Amino acid sequence: MNSVTVRAPATTANLGPGFDSIGMALDMWNELTITRGEFSVSTEGQGADLVPQDTRNLIVTGVNAVFNHIGEPIPGLQYHCTNAIPFARGMGSSSAAIVSGLVAGSAISGADLSKEELTVLAADIEGHPDNVAPAIYGGCTVGVRNGTDKWIVDQVSVPEGLHAVLFVPEMLTNTHESRAVLPDMISRTDAVFNIGRAALLVNALSTGRFELLKYATDDRLHQPHRTQAFKAMPHLIEAAIKGGAHGAFLSGAGPSVLALSTGREVTISYEMAESARTHGVDGKPMIMPVAHEGASVVSSS
Repeated sequence: MNSVTVRAPATTANLGPGFDSIGMALDMWNELTITRGEFSVSTEGQGADLVPQDTRNLIVTGVNAVFNHIGEPIPGLQYHCTNAIPFARGMGSSSAAIVSGLVAGSAISGADLSKEELTVLAADIEGHPDNVAPAIYGGCTVGVRNGTDKWIVDQVSVPEGLHAVLFVPEMLTNTHESRAVLPDMISRTDAVFNIGRAALLVNALSTGRFELLKYATDDRLHQPHRTQAFKAMPHLIEAAIKGGAHGAFLSGAGPSVLALSTGREVTISYEMAESARTHGVDGKPMIMPVAHEGASVVSSS
């Protein structure tokens, strides 16, 4: 195989209470083409002027991880990315890069790795499975670490028709900095609060009882602490619920806020944008379905 093109979806992580473990794929895609030849990296679209154009790029990390995994030398490759996913906005741009690199590396090397193998490699690179697992499997996933070197990932059945309504601020979020504000210790009360809501979230999604999402997407582990740096967040969540969303939460480390809906998407989008304007937050709303398929090979030659 001389060349391969793959695509990987945007994702939203945590979904409120499922910190570092629950994620969902969104119908917005980055595309990667790798071709045998002298090493180069080029990017167009979202984040083109921000992502590294060398071996530090996470797509290169993903491809290299496959060749290291199978014990083969890394060949010279040319990388070209076409990015639609907003960069550093809490929509899984880094996970899409890692996963597209892994899928492309698996194809061009002939390794033909399973989704389970791809997930282990991706989660080891990312450090947690909440974004990479749905990027690989599609839909909604729950991922947990089993011991020090294994991951367990399971899919949550999500009914068709569920949409994501996002408000995507212009400001960027550094995930490492966003995680640094989180406390190392939490109270038993807050732990019980999140355990119950994470369980309710999975049940509400799998049974289609979307009226429960208003309560199931609440959180005490990370959102209250991240509000310190993004004070408009609770107001955007409140506006989404007012507009008719079933539930709303900070998408990943933010700053994007995401609402889940099965109708009234335009109204929800308007309410979120208006709340953002009122609180002096520049950005744009987006509406997209949940992606029920994960990353895949588009073409090869």
